[in-house]
Amino acid sequence: MNIFILSTGRSATMTFIKACKHITNYSSGHESRSREIGPKKLAYRNNHIEADNRLCWQLGKLHKSYGNNNTLYVHLIRDIQKTASSFEKRFFKRYSIINSYSEGVLKTHVSRLSSEQKKQICIDYVNLINANIEHFLIDKNQKMTIEVEHIRSHFQEFWKRIHAEGDLADALAEFDTKHNASKTTSLSFAKTKGLLKDFLNNPPRNWLQLTRKLI
Repeated sequence: MNIFILSTGRSATMTFIKACKHITNYSSGHESRSREIGPKKLAYRNNHIEADNRLCWQLGKLHKSYGNNNTLYVHLIRDIQKTASSFEKRFFKRYSIINSYSEGVLKTHVSRLSSEQKKQICIDYVNLINANIEHFLIDKNQKMTIEVEHIRSHFQEFWKRIHAEGDLADALAEFDTKHNASKTTSLSFAKTKGLLKDFLNNPPRNWLQLTRKLI
């Protein structure tokens, strides 16, 4: 059986997989194929547990590839306000999905956002992804919801449901440690990094572009 942990991100997916590493009859990974494209993107081995919040942008392909074929889908959810607050600290970070959502989907440049606008965008993103997951799961035969606020008891239910083998006590102990916690990235540092990278990659011809980024 294949198992997919679907979430918005910023909802303990890395910690969840750390716990799954104590399961001996399943392999597990966190964003293990995130850089792949085409057929390789969803080519997971059998009896594998995968957590990758970017799978929420692959739900159509996920349905075609796995559907109801001996697959369990887990919707990992966290309090909306706490999730959004964590995303707020991800603005200006490299490969940040919330940057991509703001600038690529909403066409709103992050540097021009007020604190309140950032908060509202994060809440909007969390609600959007959760709605997409909920719709995807409507016709799925094997599914369950796990709440981060009740992660210990829900993980034990998950353990039983998949007939996991291994050390449950050690798995539960992983939830005592925070993994991949968000830290706020300052605008000035992020801009400096980006400007330096642009300069090194494209020296003279991008001076005008670099100057505009400073404004």
